[in-house]
Amino acid sequence: MKTAGVIGGGAWGTALAQVCARAGLDVILWAREPEVVEAVNARHENSLFLPGVPLETGVRATGDFADLADRDLILAVAPAQHLRASLTAFAPHVRAGLPIVLCSKGVEQGSLKLMTEVLAEAAPQAAPAVLSGPSFAGEVARGLPTAVTLACPDEDLGWALAEAIATPTFRPYFATDMIGAEAGGAVKNVLAIATGIVEGRGLGRSAHAALITRGFSELTRIAVALGGEAETVAGLCGLGDLVLTCSSPQSRNMSVGLALGGGQTLEQALAGKLSVAEGVASAPAVRQLARKLGVDVPICEAVAAILAGEVGVDDAIRGLLSRPLREER
Repeated sequence: MKTAGVIGGGAWGTALAQVCARAGLDVILWAREPEVVEAVNARHENSLFLPGVPLETGVRATGDFADLADRDLILAVAPAQHLRASLTAFAPHVRAGLPIVLCSKGVEQGSLKLMTEVLAEAAPQAAPAVLSGPSFAGEVARGLPTAVTLACPDEDLGWALAEAIATPTFRPYFATDMIGAEAGGAVKNVLAIATGIVEGRGLGRSAHAALITRGFSELTRIAVALGGEAETVAGLCGLGDLVLTCSSPQSRNMSVGLALGGGQTLEQALAGKLSVAEGVASAPAVRQLARKLGVDVPICEAVAAILAGEVGVDDAIRGLLSRPLREER
């Protein structure tokens, strides 16, 4: 593999374009925003979504999907709720067997489908893979050490993809369980909002640790109910990603929770933010999916209810703490 295309010119898409360029691939970044295309090509910087980070000279940008038609691999990094539209627009240029690595984290509203299911419907001729793990875009773009999960049911293709994008500071670990990798990435964003609320309300580090741990139980239950493996979400794409996104205000989802816990409305918490907090859109879908699967997810339920304005923050916290006692397993 010598060439790569990246669909999505936000911070994470730009960071992954950096990774591919550092791995020696010729990279074309597709962006919806003309100002991003112009800035990347003229100044080697995504000044809109990743300001202050010089881009590798091997990264070029385009607004035309046709420019990605001859790429050896594609990384799809559009936000989860917009991924179907992006893949549908790109589908006429997808040849049979083209590897498309799904890097968006979420559950599609309405259909309640994971991103692999969205890809299977929008471009069934593609060969799917999933990339997920603890990774802040700014750190990855600057070349700080990062490890992620790369999941692909085709082992030969999966290893080829891992080798193609690996660098001395970006280390993919291979797995075959795409469902587990996707479920971890989708649910952890909702839980990050919850931990932000805990921090914003000043409930202490003990509550923070308890919420991460019990949240991980919910994440695992959903993943297994979907057909994923508990062992997968115990790795980078589940536990690792959960720990990162629930432990730093750099996380867009945790920052939303911090604002809510501090007394802001959802509209105030989201005001002025260019980048997408995936957990806000995924929370109602995760709640509906869990109910469909018959899985108990009280923390995710509480977050969805807060975001929907069905319950206040303090009432949601009291509701969680007053649940009947139970075994930990």
